[in-house]
Amino acid sequence: MNTRIEPFKAIAISELAHRLKAEGKPVIHMEFGQPSTGAPQAAIQTAHAVLDGDAMGYWESARLRERISRHYQERYGVEIAPDRVILTAGASPALLLSMLAGFEPGDRIVMARPGYVAYRNTARAVHLVPVEIDCGPETRFQLSAQMIEALDPAPAGIVIASPANPTGTILPPEELEAIAEVCRERGIRIISDEIYHGLSYGMPAASIARFDDTAFIVNSFSKYYSMVGWRLGWVIAPADKAELVRAYRGNLFLTPPSLSQHAALTAMDCESELNAHVETYRTNREALLEALPRMGLTSIAPPDGAFYIWADIGHLTDNSMAFCERLLRETFVAAAPGLDFDPVNGHRFMRLSFAVSTPQVKEAIYRLEPWFAALKA
Repeated sequence: MNTRIEPFKAIAISELAHRLKAEGKPVIHMEFGQPSTGAPQAAIQTAHAVLDGDAMGYWESARLRERISRHYQERYGVEIAPDRVILTAGASPALLLSMLAGFEPGDRIVMARPGYVAYRNTARAVHLVPVEIDCGPETRFQLSAQMIEALDPAPAGIVIASPANPTGTILPPEELEAIAEVCRERGIRIISDEIYHGLSYGMPAASIARFDDTAFIVNSFSKYYSMVGWRLGWVIAPADKAELVRAYRGNLFLTPPSLSQHAALTAMDCESELNAHVETYRTNREALLEALPRMGLTSIAPPDGAFYIWADIGHLTDNSMAFCERLLRETFVAAAPGLDFDPVNGHRFMRLSFAVSTPQVKEAIYRLEPWFAALKA
């Protein structure tokens, strides 16, 4: 069984970007999906108070698990028992724990291509077999119920993401429900990556929790809550798997950071400040969607949510890694090469994150327009 994983190529671009910045170059970081804003101010104040008065230690906050449980009731109208909420040091451990608890070595796990690089690599690392299904504009770069129904033999599981990385596309509730129904009929376990929930620009994303209480749900405080460096996430485990997930978490990771849990509890009640960030992303999205076609980038996935532009650059290159390196060196705008997200067709795509400030997006457009014009000339 192949357990070899490939390096995350965007990290190499980011390392070059940081070296150039250290040399004094005016780098704009659009290679990673991390908000340029920090944690909510009230959460930071909570953290200061905790640092002054709590020695902290290995701990999982019962109050935070209860608050996340209430969040699912308020946001999605779904009852989630607090003991099904397992806190983790970010969404990456949550994904790993879901795969460990939900499947056995050798199980086949289906996922969309393009998709987040860690889906296939984490599956390989725990001796599962990732099966990537080519998904294009006809299904909005997403798996569909029809695709899953046609799989022969049925896989043990699927990974879905809505909003998705790198495309930002959202699965409509009716399609999500149809996927859940097909998976129930065929005995397929779902892992739903919902890390970009709260970041949508039209219809809000529905949670798989509405349609399937046997799914694993992965989420995090990194994106909507703007707490990337605090390394805190959670997994909603099926009732029959919660204790197993907790056992894996305890043995592999002990507990998530105590300070982050205190701050996150406060952050969950800072919606006004956080929604203002979403409006900034909306402005950035609109600016890029207006400007990129002028640069000749006309084939773009619909960014319904998250904060990414997935753009076809196949008319300009057949090597997205080299293209993104040249783009960085000549414009000091860092973008992610498509190969991370699609090892087959990613050589002709790149991903831009618009989670930076609006002035940075405007400056990036100012630099990119003449650069792409020169390429076309």
